Amino acid sequence: MLANNLFYILEERFFKIRSFPVSMKHTLKSGFTLIELLIVIALIAVLAGAVIIALNPARQFQQARDSERWSHVSVISNAIQQNIAENRGVWTCTEIPTVTTTIASAGGYDLCDCLVPNNLASLPFDPNATGASYIDCDNYDTQYSIIRNATSSRITIMATPELATGGIQVTQ
Repeated sequence: MLANNLFYILEERFFKIRSFPVSMKHTLKSGFTLIELLIVIALIAVLAGAVIIALNPARQFQQARDSERWSHVSVISNAIQQNIAENRGVWTCTEIPTVTTTIASAGGYDLCDCLVPNNLASLPFDPNATGASYIDCDNYDTQYSIIRNATSSRITIMATPELATGGIQVTQ
């Protein structure tokens, strides 16, 4: 019994667990630690990097511009064919050259007066080429090329691709 009382006294004096004042009991907040937050941020960064690499936005933009070029050369070629059909199979404008020539108002083959506004609202131009523009039929440079085969009289419209191998061209 003396041993029990002694133990009780020692426990009370030396091993007593001190209680916090009432005002401090509710100051401990639950939340994330700094390490946990850093790990989550690192995982998000790794996943974002993997997605960006997988999507490769620069290549996506190049493919989109090449698709636009395909569309443009098709539109120009179809407008030429429509003009020929409207004139009973005769191209009534200046003879299309038999050597590759840029479609432009100055220093190239001027196609605008034959197609705008009857067959096209405006001439399409290369989406990324330096100097490519369309203001009106007196001031434009499509950066696309045209050629007529001397023997078959087939007309080819061409564009310089960013990615497409073999070139972008439509022949009719």
